[in-house]
Amino acid sequence: MTTTRPAGPALRPAGRLTRTQRILVRAALLTLLAIAATFLLDPYRNYQLAVVAATFCATSGLTLLVGLTGQLSLGHAVLMAAGGYGYALAVNAAAGAGLDGDGVAALVRVVVGLVGALVASGAVGGLLGLAGARLRGPYLAGLTLAMVVALPALATQVPALGGDQGLAVPFEAVPEALSRLVVVEQWHAWLAIVVAALAVTPLAVLRSGRAGLRMRAVHGDETAARLAGVSPARVKVGAFVASSLSAGLGGAVLCLVTQSVGPGRYDLAFSLLLVVAAVVGGLGSLGGAAAGAALVVLLPWLVDTVTGAVGVPADLEQRLSGNLAVLVFGALLIVVTLAWPGGLARATARRRAPVPGPDPSSRPPTRARTDAPAPTER
Repeated sequence: MTTTRPAGPALRPAGRLTRTQRILVRAALLTLLAIAATFLLDPYRNYQLAVVAATFCATSGLTLLVGLTGQLSLGHAVLMAAGGYGYALAVNAAAGAGLDGDGVAALVRVVVGLVGALVASGAVGGLLGLAGARLRGPYLAGLTLAMVVALPALATQVPALGGDQGLAVPFEAVPEALSRLVVVEQWHAWLAIVVAALAVTPLAVLRSGRAGLRMRAVHGDETAARLAGVSPARVKVGAFVASSLSAGLGGAVLCLVTQSVGPGRYDLAFSLLLVVAAVVGGLGSLGGAAAGAALVVLLPWLVDTVTGAVGVPADLEQRLSGNLAVLVFGALLIVVTLAWPGGLARATARRRAPVPGPDPSSRPPTRARTDAPAPTER
């Protein structure tokens, strides 16, 4: 009598990368490609690239939060502000402790600032996540919206945050070894690209793993997820914390590039633009979050450039300043929602998808052979 062994998990072929390894390799290649692209840009374009990288950190966390768990946050700018203030406080403390030089001291100072940004944004995100585990639908959106509105008043009442003027941070110069190769805007773009890679890559791993499956399960049906052994509250809190950490790093990068952080930069309009960027790019898509971040940064500049080239009168240009960009964003949101409900990422995926062939089940049944011998009767 022969026995058969139960089939176990399929072994991975030798030399084949796992899903996480493929994500890490892809992230490293994209990071190197973005750094190489900085040599093709002028200083102002490198500054814009750094701002796009900072915004990408926030939009990637927001698209993961809304697209995978269904938690609508209208106040993600508060998490960026928390990261910016955490970075500023930590960097200034490090500079006061003796890390005020260039070279290795500057890099250590930046790392300390990034840790401060993670701590501050993680704490705020954890509190919002605990609230989000109990609030649903418009209540969570209203809470995050109230935080954006209350941010200027809160910053004014806390002297350590610098009031309306905010906090200034030390200028991060180009290291001596790279001073002949790059300028300061390009160096800041390098730092922004590396930090964005460190912020977004864990989200990609999280999205493609078991945690992403749990988030989708909670989004689909909380009762069914609970019956399957998944805690919706724990999943929601974890998603909010992960999203807040990424947004906090974006706020830290923005503080590093602009050398200051203040409540006026993270107002309600900017927070709503982050939501627009996530929706236009495609909820749940990190590539769509990158496209949305580029639109948020580059579209106002493009509108101002076109307005100046057309020759609009000075008084009309002053009235349109800022308002025209918001109008274009609204029109773009309507067009994308009507044409591609899934955002730009879904439209791109549809174009790249192969055209399906004919369904074999729809073919007419084949006729039986007529030359087959008839059955004989016994």
